[in-house]
Amino acid sequence: MAEEKVEVRETAASAAVTVVIDGRRLEVPAGFTILEACREAGSEVPTLCYHPALSPGGHCRLCVVEVADNRNLVPACCTPVSAGLQILTSSQRVREARRGLLRLLLAEHPQDCLTCEKSGECLLQKYAYEYGVGGGGSKASASPAVVPRAFAAGSGQPLPSSEARNPFFLRDTRKCILCGRCVKVCGELQGRHAIALMGRGRQTWVGTPFARPLADPPCTFCGNCVQFCPTGALVPNFRLGRGRSWELQRTETVCEYCGVGCRIRLLTREGRIVGAEGAEGPPNYGLLCVKGRFGHGYLQHPERLKTPLVRRHGELVPASWAEALAAVASGLKRIRERWGPDALAGLASARCTNEENYLFQKLFRAVLGTNNVDHCARLCHAPTLTGLQKAFGSGAMTNSLADLALSRCYLVVGSNTPEAHPGVALQLQRGRRRGARLLVVDPRRTDLAEGADLHLRPRPGTDVALFHALAHVIVTERLYDAEFIRRRTEGFAALARAVRRCPPEWAEAVTGVPAGVIREAARIYATSSPAAILYAMGVTQYAAGTDRVLALANLALLTGNVGRPGSGVNPLRGQNNVQGACDMGALPDYLPGYAPVGAEEERRRFAEAWGRPLPARPGLALSELAEAMAAGKVRGLYIMGENPLVTEANLGKLEEGLARLELLVVQDLFLTETARRAHVVLPAAALPEKEGTVTSTERRVQLVRPALPPPGEARPDLWILAQLFAHLGGEEVA
Repeated sequence: MAEEKVEVRETAASAAVTVVIDGRRLEVPAGFTILEACREAGSEVPTLCYHPALSPGGHCRLCVVEVADNRNLVPACCTPVSAGLQILTSSQRVREARRGLLRLLLAEHPQDCLTCEKSGECLLQKYAYEYGVGGGGSKASASPAVVPRAFAAGSGQPLPSSEARNPFFLRDTRKCILCGRCVKVCGELQGRHAIALMGRGRQTWVGTPFARPLADPPCTFCGNCVQFCPTGALVPNFRLGRGRSWELQRTETVCEYCGVGCRIRLLTREGRIVGAEGAEGPPNYGLLCVKGRFGHGYLQHPERLKTPLVRRHGELVPASWAEALAAVASGLKRIRERWGPDALAGLASARCTNEENYLFQKLFRAVLGTNNVDHCARLCHAPTLTGLQKAFGSGAMTNSLADLALSRCYLVVGSNTPEAHPGVALQLQRGRRRGARLLVVDPRRTDLAEGADLHLRPRPGTDVALFHALAHVIVTERLYDAEFIRRRTEGFAALARAVRRCPPEWAEAVTGVPAGVIREAARIYATSSPAAILYAMGVTQYAAGTDRVLALANLALLTGNVGRPGSGVNPLRGQNNVQGACDMGALPDYLPGYAPVGAEEERRRFAEAWGRPLPARPGLALSELAEAMAAGKVRGLYIMGENPLVTEANLGKLEEGLARLELLVVQDLFLTETARRAHVVLPAAALPEKEGTVTSTERRVQLVRPALPPPGEARPDLWILAQLFAHLGGEEVA
């Protein structure tokens, strides 16, 4: 876990004090604790309850140090420094106090280090070894049948010594040292407060309200409590018996789920995933959600595709790579020669790397000669690309995720952020702890909306009227940033005239949101600077999605909430590389870098680089493919990592179109609904099985590293595409 402070202390650069630590004099910032000063000086101070990402509590007292002129030892983690302080971190008195504390902790702790899953990682074990403290606990304490000291609240019944009633991790109360780390990470960082320290004295335990199972809300099984636990009290279920810490290989890579782009370390042993943990640094700072931490079982699923399949006599049968690639290449050539290049189309993938998406669109444009290339952004954030490009010149998030913690107001529209983008929700939680206001626009009553300052519930499809009414209040009450508008925008007069016709009373009749609530929301957003707008597919998956994006951009421009930390318009991408696939040109009307296909100068530039002429006419969008296939205009379709028979709206028309294809190639991990209809199926590698880069929703380009090999004969998409370039005679431009 990164040593990233939850709260940022704002101290003057010159505010420093001089302290003496173990005879060494040094200057430290005035806001430092003794523990931070000691670590700055390079003096090791043991801690169990302390974690740099959590607020200090001084529960365990293992960090006690000796301070001159103070009769008592003081906890270093929560004692601030002061000028002239003289500190001893390892005197005889300090070491004896720590030994005594460790003896007390071990007195009721099971002495099963030889078989404990946390052996080698357990901090209690580490410090017991360093301070020479032996077992000392009763022999009975190692028995699973022993009754723990914790009792269920009010029932008088003992809690089970271990509980594995959830599929994610094991809780063993006998090994809990009541450090409180799990409680703090759940409350302070996750904002869930699913667990707490219950009871008093010897009958204190970590439990849930009314002793309910963890499967009940609000626990989301993110597993961050497991990562923060310093002992074997919390252990991932899937790792049981799969290896100790020193036997595991750790590969740092990027989570393959949503667009937040969390850094993770995959734990492998003997070619199998046995766990995952959050890696240090932005955007997640060591935290993960339930998917990133526990959702890797699909990699070893028995239904993974392991060999190419070719349809013969109506059945998909195993084939060699040479046979499968030859069948794909000959089919593509045959259709191009008979029907022309625009009879071919390809679907790239927001699950694949930047390099793979780049090579995929290049294959279709430079080798096959068509712009019929698209991917799933057409179904989610295409309005973002169009709207934000028109407003700001770039169809992407304007600010970083770390910026969100600095915001004083969040306007969240059409996004159930804690469920869809948990990493972003963590930043919102940080901002809320600093006093930021939260405005939620969503017809649904989500968990996020339950905790909002204002929840605006417009009728579905009426968002633009609501946004115009917010702009009306900002304009008529002169809450806009006049200087920003004068220097950085254009068209303000036209906008002001347009929104004057949209008062909150009119919007109430259209949207169902009370006029008073609209006024209050507008005032909060306009006067809480910096303010950030966040939205997801509740905004973009409409026929008028681009209008919604532009209306949100206008709100940000009116109030000067663009180009400043903690502000901006921030679309939350769905899949892990939606942003990157768009950047790489996996779109029918844009070349890589959003160069318009219709711009002759841009086409010439790419044609010179690739050594091939490029088609000038924009291609078919994903939403147009079903009609084109059904009409016989598209006769060959190559799908990389998409399953349109699940994602498309008009499945009847799509099934009709797929049935008419002369060639359907599907490149995927599993035999999906679409792959079952294919003429050729190519087994691909998953993201943790290949290398490359992906681009997160905040435009952060990150390196993906392979943690294990693909199963069977499955290959990375980049390898497959490179082979096809060779088969199609385009290896010189690959």
